[in-house]
Amino acid sequence: MAEDCPFTVEDLRCPVCCEVFDVPVTLSCKHSFCKTCVQTHWDSRETRQCPLCRRTERSSRPPVNQALKMALDVFKKKPEQFMVKSVELCSIHNEELKLFCRKDAELICVVCTSSRGHRNHDYCPIAEAASEIMKELTTRYNPLKKHLTDFEKLKVSLEELEAYIQKQAAETAAEVKQEYEKLYAMLREEEAARLMVLQNERDSKTEVVREKLEEVNKSIEQLSDIINYIEPIIIADDLTFLKECKEAIRRTSSTVPEPEYPARALIDVPQYLGSLKHGVWKRMERDVSYCSVNFDPNTAHPNLIIRDELTTISYGEKQQLPDNPERFTGRMAVLAASGFNSGKQRWDVEVAHSKEWYIGVARVSIKRKTAVFLNPTDGFWVIANNEESYWAQTSPRTRLTLKNKPQIITVELDYDKGKVSFSNAADGASIYSFKDKFTERIFPYFAIGINKGNTLRICPV
Repeated sequence: MAEDCPFTVEDLRCPVCCEVFDVPVTLSCKHSFCKTCVQTHWDSRETRQCPLCRRTERSSRPPVNQALKMALDVFKKKPEQFMVKSVELCSIHNEELKLFCRKDAELICVVCTSSRGHRNHDYCPIAEAASEIMKELTTRYNPLKKHLTDFEKLKVSLEELEAYIQKQAAETAAEVKQEYEKLYAMLREEEAARLMVLQNERDSKTEVVREKLEEVNKSIEQLSDIINYIEPIIIADDLTFLKECKEAIRRTSSTVPEPEYPARALIDVPQYLGSLKHGVWKRMERDVSYCSVNFDPNTAHPNLIIRDELTTISYGEKQQLPDNPERFTGRMAVLAASGFNSGKQRWDVEVAHSKEWYIGVARVSIKRKTAVFLNPTDGFWVIANNEESYWAQTSPRTRLTLKNKPQIITVELDYDKGKVSFSNAADGASIYSFKDKFTERIFPYFAIGINKGNTLRICPV
């Protein structure tokens, strides 16, 4: 009969009063107690926590454990049919292990407390030690779970990034091919050369992402191994738990690098599409258009459509693009592909087809994921138009009065003198000038309103 019974005598004892259960109830954490013992414990603490693991119990009336109750009924009638739980003994003194030495993190018997190895050490009952260490291990375990979640999210992002790089490279290659078809057979060699560079960059950047994925997978594997090691220990009985807790704590102390999204991992599209015709100028006997400034698709807001060899932007349907660090999401903006940290630069922007626009320059460190004020304090030297009203984005804004509505605006940057000037390209009339001191790399900046059809175009030199 004893072999058929799933409970031992020790299983029928309440951990609080150490007596056989009167009315056994089981909490949501699976620990069982006398109904009166657990209620008395809750009343004294003024909180519903498990006396062993201290997990908060949601129900004020935990259910009666019917299996234990039936076993109790059998035990009261025929106690001899129940097995006596085996007792683990001290290997040195052959006494029952009842205490835990905090200093050595070892199970000990009562005799060990006066022995040379544990004399004057801090020790406590097993249940108390298990409760204390369980709390410490839980505080270490929960951040690991969150850390694992962060890595899993990063893994998904990296997998999407890898797929997008393939798509972006393919789309860029297709556009390159279309442009080269216009240059006839004499340009085939140049086309092949550029595509080879593109493919090499695709391969190299794909390899970077795959290496990052491998690092993340290793981190996930490492964290999973730690968590898989800890989980069965947490739910084990106190003796097993305390045997393994030292190793568990050691493993949770191992450091795992923070998840990190790779910067500038996308294809350098301007290298292949930006002013493509100018790259083969010396091999041609006819004029080609050349723009000194090109838009950088890797910085463009997802609603900005870029075309015409990266010289035209317009507002359109939102595209599924990676949220890489360089990309604007706070404003409908884009930067030029190249920045400047010295000398003089000049470019013309056609604004005739946009009811709302912002053009000028910005420093490389500007915030891109949140909406910010477009003023010099925040790194912008910009003028704007909003439904026929023109402004210099100073702090506060300066309203501009223009004699003629500009169709094309000339932007001139003198980095060394800290000057940004705007003028009407049609008659050279000055619109506004900023005077400041530049300490970072400066990029041409462009933004438009959210009206469909809003378009800005960089004019050829």
